[in-house]
Amino acid sequence: GVVIALVTGVTIGWFPHARYWGMPLLKIVGPIPATAWIPLAMVVSPSAVCSATGLVALAVWFPVTMLTASGISNTRASYLDVARTLGAGRAYLIFRVAIPAALPNIFIGLFMGLGTSFLTLVVAETVGVKSGLGWYVSWAQGWAEYGKVYGALVIMAAFFSTIMTLLFKVRDRVLVWQKGMIKW
Repeated sequence: GVVIALVTGVTIGWFPHARYWGMPLLKIVGPIPATAWIPLAMVVSPSAVCSATGLVALAVWFPVTMLTASGISNTRASYLDVARTLGAGRAYLIFRVAIPAALPNIFIGLFMGLGTSFLTLVVAETVGVKSGLGWYVSWAQGWAEYGKVYGALVIMAAFFSTIMTLLFKVRDRVLVWQKGMIKW
């Protein structure tokens, strides 16, 4: 979901025709929660695992695409003008100027996508998949095993917190030039 979102976001943010046709689609499809697509995903997909994977990818896709497109399209014109003056072509402008300038927005999209994807994963597991922590919580709740429910919730919190911490460390490493300018 992240790779597709980055490609879509860069395309919509850089090319005016893609923005003209892509933004209305994003504004229509994007705000629909990924969990609302569960019935359609269960019908269309060959297995519950495939539908859960597709829903998680969809949950990540929207925030990363929107914020990447916003970051790319709001790249300072002075950065682009200086690079053009020095002979930069389109590929250089996109990959060496616009994407690095959009990285703060991209990371915000990744953080938002991580939260929505985790929520979607747990909900998708409770609906159709016969494994995973979401399924386990649903199963334990059905048998009134609330100790197991709380244990699974602690595992979920630890897992999500670990992934979030790793993403913060990657962000701190990649955006080292922002240290001191922005309070983290």
